[in-house]
Order: sequence, then C-alpha cells, then structure tokens
Amino acid sequence: MANGQLILERQQTGRLVRLGIRFFLSAALTAGQTAGGAAPFALGWVAAAGPGLEGGAALAGAVVGAALFLPFAGALPFLAVAVLILAASVALGGTWIPSRPLPMALTAAGLFVTVEGIYILQSLSPLERLRDSLGATGLLAASVWLFFPLLRGGEGREVVDGLIFLAGALVTAVEDLELLGFSPARALLCFLGALAAYDRGPAGGAAFGLGLGLTAELCGSRLPLTAALGLAGLATGSRQGRRRTGAALAFLLSTGAVALAEGQPLPLLAEAAAGTVCFLALPGRFVAGKRVRPAIPPAARREPDAPVPWRQRLDRAAAALRDLYDSIGRSATPAAEENPAIVFDRSAEKVCRSCALCELCWQKDYTGTFNAMNDATPYLLERGRALAKDFPDYFTGRCVHLPDLLTAINGELSAFLLRRQYRRQLEETRRSARGQYAQLSELLTATAAGLEAAAPAMAEGVPCRVGAALRPKEGETVCGDTVAAFRTDRGLWCLLLADGMGSGEPARKESALICRLLQQFLEAGVAPEAALKTLNSAMGLRGADSGAFTTVDLCVYDPEAREAAFYKCGAAPSYLKRGGVVRRITGASLPVGLQGPPPDVTKAPLAPGGFAVMVSDGVADPAEDEWLLNLLAGWTGDDPQELAGLILAESVRREKLRDDCGVQVLYCPETKAREV
Repeated sequence: MANGQLILERQQTGRLVRLGIRFFLSAALTAGQTAGGAAPFALGWVAAAGPGLEGGAALAGAVVGAALFLPFAGALPFLAVAVLILAASVALGGTWIPSRPLPMALTAAGLFVTVEGIYILQSLSPLERLRDSLGATGLLAASVWLFFPLLRGGEGREVVDGLIFLAGALVTAVEDLELLGFSPARALLCFLGALAAYDRGPAGGAAFGLGLGLTAELCGSRLPLTAALGLAGLATGSRQGRRRTGAALAFLLSTGAVALAEGQPLPLLAEAAAGTVCFLALPGRFVAGKRVRPAIPPAARREPDAPVPWRQRLDRAAAALRDLYDSIGRSATPAAEENPAIVFDRSAEKVCRSCALCELCWQKDYTGTFNAMNDATPYLLERGRALAKDFPDYFTGRCVHLPDLLTAINGELSAFLLRRQYRRQLEETRRSARGQYAQLSELLTATAAGLEAAAPAMAEGVPCRVGAALRPKEGETVCGDTVAAFRTDRGLWCLLLADGMGSGEPARKESALICRLLQQFLEAGVAPEAALKTLNSAMGLRGADSGAFTTVDLCVYDPEAREAAFYKCGAAPSYLKRGGVVRRITGASLPVGLQGPPPDVTKAPLAPGGFAVMVSDGVADPAEDEWLLNLLAGWTGDDPQELAGLILAESVRREKLRDDCGVQVLYCPETKAREV
C-alpha cells in the first residue's frame, strides 16, 4: 500500500511539474512579439499543448503574460485567439486533428487570421497591419509545428529542433537589451545557428539560420540577421563532421562579410564572435559525430625498436588463453536446480483447474494434497515415471481424473528430467573447457621458458591511418559497440568492430571482452580464423544460459600483399573504396557465441589510396544502405577520421540513433615514387 501511494504521489508531482512548465513558458513566450505587437509564439504554445489541463495551463500562462507584457489594445485580440484555439482543441478532441501538428497549425493560423481580419478592416493603415499579420501568422504556424514534439512526446531530432526554436523565441523577447551596442540575445542566436548548422549540414544549416534570422527580424531586430545567419549556416554546415574550429571560423567570416556589406560591422561581429566562443566551449558529447575514441593506442602507433622474441609471442598466447579461462569463470552463476514441485504445478494447471473437486483438493484440503505430492516425489525421480501406487489411498480414491493427471505428470516429469540433464551436462562441459584452456596456457608458458630465438623482422612500415567514431543509442550514455585497431609483429594492420547484444553497459562489456581477447590472440600470432573459432566455442559455453551473443567484424590488411581480408561473424556489410568505386563486402555467418559455422572470409585487393570502411548495423540498415554507398563514392578527401565522422553524422540524421553506432575506417595513403 505504501509503495502504491508513493508511486501515485510521484505521478501527481510529475503532472504538476508539467503543468507548471506549460504555464510559465507560455507566459514567458508572450514577451516575444512581432513589430506589430502580436505574440505568435505563445499562441503556438497554447495550440501545441492540446486540450485538457495541459492546454488550460498554457492558456492561463498566456493570460498572465498578456497582463504583464501586452498593452490593453494588443491583449484583447491575443486572448481572443488563445481562447478560440483552446476551444477548438477541446471541440475537436475526439478527432485526429488535435493530435497532429500540421492540421493544428492550420487551425490556429486560420483562427488568428479570422480575428486579425476584423482589426485590419478597422485599422487606419490596413496594408501595414496586414503585412505584420501575415508575418505573425507564419510564425504562429511554425511555432505549432516545432513545439508539437516538445509537448506531445516527440523524440530524436524533432525535439532538438523544437528546443532550438523555443530558445530562439525566448531570446527575441530580450533582444533590445544592449550594453554598448552589444546584445547577449543576438549572441545566443548566433550560438544556436552555429550549433544547428554544424549538426545538420549545409542545407539544414542554411534553413535553420534563415529561420532564426527571419524570426528575429519579424520581431523587430535592427540588424540583417536573416542574411547573416543564413549564409553563416550554409558555410558552417559545409564543415559538418570536421573540426569545430574550422566550422566556427566559417561562421564568423560569413557573418562578418554580411555585416560589412550592410555597413554594421561592429555589433554583429562582436555578437557572432561571442556565439562562436560558446559553440567551441560546448562539451563534445553534445555535438553530433564527435563521440570518438582513439582508434589506435599510443603504444600501438610506435614502431617497435626490435623484433619480438618467440618467447614473448608464446607468453602472449598463454595470457590470451588465461583470459579466456577467466572469462568463462566470470560468466553468470548457473541457475539453481529446478524444484520438482513445478511438475505438479503444471500438471494441476492442465487437469485440476476444470475439475469439480478443484476447490476441495487445492483449497480446503490443500495440506493433504501437498503431502501426497511431496511423498510421491522420490519415487517419481527414481523411476522417471509416475504410477498410481506412488500416491496414498486417500488421494487416489478421491481423484476423479487420476489417469489424466498421471499422464500430465509423466509428460512434465520427462521435460523436467531432460532440462536437469542438459544443465548438468552444460556445467560439466564448462568445467572441462576451462580446465583445457588452463592446461594449454600452462603448457605454452612452460614451452616459452625454453625459447629465446628471435622472431622474423616486421615488414617495413606502411603509413596507414585509422579513424573511428562511436555514438550510443538514443537514451543511453554508453555505446554498446567497441572498436580497436593495432598492428601485429608481422606488420599486419588489424581493425576490430564488435557489437554486443542489446545496448548500454551490458552490451559494452561483452563487446569489449570480445575485442580484448581477439586482440590478444592476434598479437600472439594466432591465425584470425582459428582465433575466432576458439572464441566462438568459449563464448557459446559462457552465454549458454542467457543466449547472449556478439557480432564481430575483423579486417586484416597485409601491406606487402596489398590485400585486405574481412572475417565476419554476424556483422554488417563493410565497404572498400578507391576513387569513385565502392565495393560491398557481406557475410552470412552467425555472431560469436551461437556455435555457428566458421566465419565468412572475403579477401580483396586494397591498393594505396584506398579505404576500408567498417560499420555496425546501427549505422545503416544492410537492406537500405544506398545512401552510404553514394556518400563513399562521392567523397574525395583523404582523412579517415573525417570520413568516419561524416558517416556517423549522416547516419544520426537518417537512422535517428535507433541502435548503437560504430564506424572504423582504414586508409592506405598513396606513396610517392622515389627519385632515381
């Protein structure tokens, strides 16, 4: 009872908070007015809030805002439109109109035009009021459209767009507050424009900049913000996926060019500079495509000073087997032995539930029935089959469906014994595998102790570069994908991309474990296919109870042979790019942990100037990756980190982070011919 009351109190508190937010923001948005004195943002907020208490709270806030910020002559038409909008929402509550943004935006705009038409006809300068009313109508419709996801439970990019527009609408109310010609509100508009453009690219950035600038100018701004923010959004969006310093510089230069052309350089330049400083100071986790972890650890980037001895190689293999041994030991504790009482429970559900004596046996004389079942249990488990003589006479003499009950008990008993046998065999297999890995590890360690021969020297270094980018699923703080890149003693470049089942921290732990173990095997000189088979068997035992699995994508590049080998275990397609030609690499093997066939292996040439691109299934749907093929074919840069960021940013825009995203890119630069 106490828990239920606590939950109810929390729900009531959350409801009050939501109503308070609608009330106060509606009042604050009333301060954002056009040059003609209209307050379209508050009206859009009322329309987006919908019918019921939420709409009532928004209307109450609009009434308070009108009393605080609007003159009496302007408050009357404003309140008339607000009341009509809420009345229309309530009247149309049984239809689909209030639940969708477009029809609600058209309804609100139509009511606003109707009321404004009366005042236009009575105005001394109808053309001037008509011009102001048309601008306010457009802002009202845009407000409903963009506020709708905020107030009706939207998700992803729509909510971000609504938040940016809400911030811009609130900022316009205080744009006139200046200090020596400098307006903090316009600086914040510049910050919002730069942030939106960097996230959405050239077209989206230009559209957002034009929208913010036009909104500010319709609300009485004296500066040419539409042209400045539109051009700056286009320039900043062209730097999407690249370093923020370049994007900030592009924004500042574009804004400065418009300011100089309009003859108002100082205020707008200062405000744009302040906005770009805020943009650069924003933490990287709030900027799309920049949640990047280093693809190669510093130690892996350095060339080794001397060849690694065979003893060290064997020690690495022994360490990998020890870690594999430990990972099986750290798996989930096997479930406790199943209680045999489940046999009788399930049998009674099938037979006794419809019996006329069910209440007598299982309620009034429950103790006698329980004792009868309990006394018969040892005979059932020993024989593996139930007979009537296993039960006492008082029970068999009363049971009117005894043959049916015995049949049901024997069926459930057979399934129970099979489950128990499977669990015991699985646990024995686990113990045996752990023992074998431990013994093999000790054998390799003992063998390595007597070896000091040097390994063959590594092939000459090829200046390959690697870029990587990760982004967690919407609502998660940790990405379930893991990437790793390293170079073996033989000079092979290895790129790993693992995707754990599910998302969040559990998926990250599984994918990180797979990457770490596989890296140890490969660095120890174990062949990739053999390493994957060993991991598949071990992980199958480790996750037999939970059914967990991990997809693995491994790319091994041999610089001498100029060949890349892709090993896929349930992984998404990979891509080879050189110039405008893109090749798609796929596989059909099961993920690691499902005891499937050997991994699919595809070998393909990778000449200097080529890229190998690996992505997880959250980046692009394998059946709908034409956009990724086109992006790769049209990209002309040579920075793998830039390409990884660009792919991830475009994926976030298209796929809306429905799953964890991981991208890793290997680039083999073109080598210049030596002079003779």
